[in-house]
Amino acid sequence: MVTMNVSLPDSLKQFVDEQVSERGFGTTSEYVRELIRYDRDRSLLRERILASADAEFSEHMDGAYFERLRGAIRATGDDAAAQ
Repeated sequence: MVTMNVSLPDSLKQFVDEQVSERGFGTTSEYVRELIRYDRDRSLLRERILASADAEFSEHMDGAYFERLRGAIRATGDDAAAQ
């Protein structure tokens, strides 16, 4: 693991300390790692959304298309509940 030093003004340091305490993090490092993971995941999701916006769809997305999707989701939920 690599160590990084970050300089913060007093007000941000106080905020970080409050977040660590209130949200159950053991250390400031755990809190910062969680923030970085969240930001990384958000960036990946954004990239995937933008890539899918450029994708060609093989099926026309009309009311029937979305009803089939809802049906598939309902069926998956029913299967999961039965297990």
